[in-house]
Amino acid sequence: MTTPLPITFDDVVKAADAIDGAVIKTQAAYSKTLSEITGAEVFLKFEIFQYTAAYKERGALNRLLAMSTEERERGVVAMSAGNHAQGVSYHASRLGIPATIVMPENTPFNKVKRTEELGAKVVLAGADLDAATAAARALEKERNLLFLHPFDDPLVMAGQGTVGLEFLESFPELDTLIIPIGGGGLISGIATVARHLNPDIRIIGIQSSAFPSMKVALDGNADSVKRGGQTIAEGIAVTKAGDLTHDVVKQLVDEILIVPEARIEAAIVMLMEVEKVVVEGAGATGLAALLEYPELFKGRKVGSILTGGNIDSRMLSACIMRELFNDGRLTRLRIILLDQPGSLARVTMLVAEAGANVLEVGHRRELGAISLKYTEMELVVETKDREHTVAVIKMLEEEGFPVKEAWNG
Repeated sequence: MTTPLPITFDDVVKAADAIDGAVIKTQAAYSKTLSEITGAEVFLKFEIFQYTAAYKERGALNRLLAMSTEERERGVVAMSAGNHAQGVSYHASRLGIPATIVMPENTPFNKVKRTEELGAKVVLAGADLDAATAAARALEKERNLLFLHPFDDPLVMAGQGTVGLEFLESFPELDTLIIPIGGGGLISGIATVARHLNPDIRIIGIQSSAFPSMKVALDGNADSVKRGGQTIAEGIAVTKAGDLTHDVVKQLVDEILIVPEARIEAAIVMLMEVEKVVVEGAGATGLAALLEYPELFKGRKVGSILTGGNIDSRMLSACIMRELFNDGRLTRLRIILLDQPGSLARVTMLVAEAGANVLEVGHRRELGAISLKYTEMELVVETKDREHTVAVIKMLEEEGFPVKEAWNG
């Protein structure tokens, strides 16, 4: 017997009416360049342009609006280290509802500060999200607050579903949707809408390799797979999928794909270079899936949601540099040359003649060289692509400067 689902299409329509005017109806557009790269017809929904730079405020607002007068006076408590925190904080403050956000003790200071600036009181508690959730639940009971769950709540799920309602209104011809999954609130809401409007549409969930919580739960081995670790897709780093969302995903979602960290990093940089937008890891998983599994999407009209743009600037910088190395546009070269005047200048001149750019120079006489008459030079070289790098190395070796080792990263 099929389990009744916690939300309906009408619930999402009601949510859209409730939040209308307070949440941005974000742009959706066809990407010609990404379509050429992936082989699919790619359409993007830019939730990064919400006020808090993420879709999360849709569900948060829909839940807040459903509170009674008495509940509003008491206030809400939520647990989040990111986008849910900011969505709750912003709209609770706007509505005059006291809000407390519990964050893990190791939450980056910029996220704590931003959440406080939006109006909430922040409490740091616990070493991880599970411990912070326990602390939030304790405050719920202690202060008689409403706990606003980040995903396992029908009103939150319905609010998130308005993303799909807008997307399919803009592009009803979409035949495939690829949606990031953390706890499952977003995909539950969107799948509810999509199945109602087009029963034949393909709905594909995307999870990172570090946190495949929904997939392993659906596969029936949730207790046997270790989840956790470091991931750039922090927005979907959920160790346990929701109970309500599990039921929706089980009935309405066709497949869940797992993408590796390297693909997510590449997708972040590609979106920045192609679409000129900054997207956080979770928001880049749709493109990561297109790059990882091109055969599954070739020729199809695919909708992908850029769910959020809240990425730490240092992480973004590191991601860009790593991808430049991985793509062959930055390379470290170790060159052996005679320890005599003019050798170093000759090497850099050859690199310049090859059309490359020297970013860093290291020069070691005492260590590493094959003889005291030789020295070792290390260059970080910027080129157009990997083929250009190979040409630079070939020119150096033809001119009598053997490249002892060349590597990326």
